[in-house]
Amino acid sequence: MSATGPTAVVFDLDGTLVDSEPNYYEAGRRVLARHGVPDFTWEDHAGFLGVGTRETLRTLRARYGLAAPVAELLAEKNAEYVRLARAATEAYPQMRKLAEMLYAAGCPTAVASGSSRAAIEAVLPAAGLDGLFTTLVSAEEVARGKPEPDVFLAAARRLGVRPADCTVVEDAPPGWEAARRAGMRCVAVPYLPEQADEAVAAGAGLVFRGGQREFSAERAFAWITGAA
Repeated sequence: MSATGPTAVVFDLDGTLVDSEPNYYEAGRRVLARHGVPDFTWEDHAGFLGVGTRETLRTLRARYGLAAPVAELLAEKNAEYVRLARAATEAYPQMRKLAEMLYAAGCPTAVASGSSRAAIEAVLPAAGLDGLFTTLVSAEEVARGKPEPDVFLAAARRLGVRPADCTVVEDAPPGWEAARRAGMRCVAVPYLPEQADEAVAAGAGLVFRGGQREFSAERAFAWITGAA
């Protein structure tokens, strides 16, 4: 715990708490196919890991010369994703354990995600994580998405804590950079383990180089709370 009160923890959602990237890829693939892009691949999707849905669609709209406005594409993708998420979303077991440990310890916790509010509110109960987080923040509620710090700073304000008293748990480079810009500590659990050096470069204090297969709730909890 910090000298001024309990440590607050801000979790990214997609790829960190839950393995939602396959659903996001499929939702995006379906939407793009409807708009004349039939060959959107997983490798194309992987280039946007950690980037908010709105920013991703803005880039894809320009790349493929789509006529539909970003707002229309966003509504379509969110609707597809929520349908997929409600049908099947798995929480990473060690992440669930960490969230439960922090909850039991009385640490304020938030989810701060590039997903829409509707997607966050669909995923958490589908993955059995509802009730563990006191605050939810969508990047659609702030001016700028990751790697800007807005979504993390909004989470700190809503939790009533200083950014310096927050630890971010994140899986992707835009989130690690957003944590650095927010002045928050960071636990990095790379969705793509080959990006671990980027987490170190962004100043993450605890890096699980092997990603989720290496992640330990006990080790992360000890580091976050100062018990390590």
